[in-house]
Amino acid sequence: MSKDKSIGIIGGGSWSTALAKILTDNGHRINWWIRNEDTIRHMHLRHHNKHYLTSVYFDTNLLELSSDLEYIVGASDQLVLSVPSAFLEDALRELPANAFEGKEVISAIKGLVPSTNTLINNYMAERFQVPLDRYFTITGPCHAEEVANEKLSYLTFSGVSPDKAQAIADKFTNSNLQTVVNTDVIGVQLAAVLKNIYALGAGIAHGLEYGDNFLSVFITNCFGEMQTFLKQYETIHAAEEGVESTAHNYSASAYLGDLLVTCYSLHSRNRTFGNMIGKGYSVKAAQLELNMIAEGYYASRCLHEMNREIGAYMPVAQAVYAILWQQLHPTEAFMALEKGFI
Repeated sequence: MSKDKSIGIIGGGSWSTALAKILTDNGHRINWWIRNEDTIRHMHLRHHNKHYLTSVYFDTNLLELSSDLEYIVGASDQLVLSVPSAFLEDALRELPANAFEGKEVISAIKGLVPSTNTLINNYMAERFQVPLDRYFTITGPCHAEEVANEKLSYLTFSGVSPDKAQAIADKFTNSNLQTVVNTDVIGVQLAAVLKNIYALGAGIAHGLEYGDNFLSVFITNCFGEMQTFLKQYETIHAAEEGVESTAHNYSASAYLGDLLVTCYSLHSRNRTFGNMIGKGYSVKAAQLELNMIAEGYYASRCLHEMNREIGAYMPVAQAVYAILWQQLHPTEAFMALEKGFI
């Protein structure tokens, strides 16, 4: 019988804490990198993360906690990346180029690398030579808070090998967490980026006091816009690689489901951030008030740059970008959107 692969988590925030809870609830011992030594000491003493999901308690016998990232990576066969995309390069900066050699990388990051406007798999391939067949993704719909409260949730695990993705998914599956496997590694990452941008827009709409009727139309148009971008991206890159483009079920939970929950849920930090913008907060004030990273803020600029190549018609994503990065007044942006919705 082959030895079970050891698993590590890189990141100490709410999503990292939720994923650690799932794995330890299932009896897996994990290696967990947390930058803050004080947080590590608190977890050893009090058995919970003092900053995130404080109601979640751990059996610390199942935790190898360290602020030494190179040690955690070296001790693990599988590494879950769970830091905000804007901080990924900084977090991994000191690692040697061969740090992930022979290891499987599982990205739970829902964003793009801001310095290059690239997907996480591209960054890992360029920086650490991680091939796509050893790269996997975790996408929702799944809020960390509901995982902490043991509410039934769903995760999608994507990989070019369904069998390998299934083996990873099996580590997370339990009575409170159902898992789905697909092979659209690129598409699910882009969908996760887009849904965060659209959730910011949904929050802005709420802050501007639009009602549920408008919001339903808004999200419907966002879903159409998402499909347009994903299809055009798939077509362009399939042509570049000399292969046929693949049709995907964009009504599945990793695409439509994650969009819906991120736009509607009060747990959504992107929706909350957008709500503050709609109410008149500046970006800086909203960031200080939220005290967490809203991935959609950085993603809106990255996607704007990426779409120069793709050329998809994306009025909602463009409006969110203009509000956040070009100081367009939210009222003006949404009055323009109203006229184009179907």
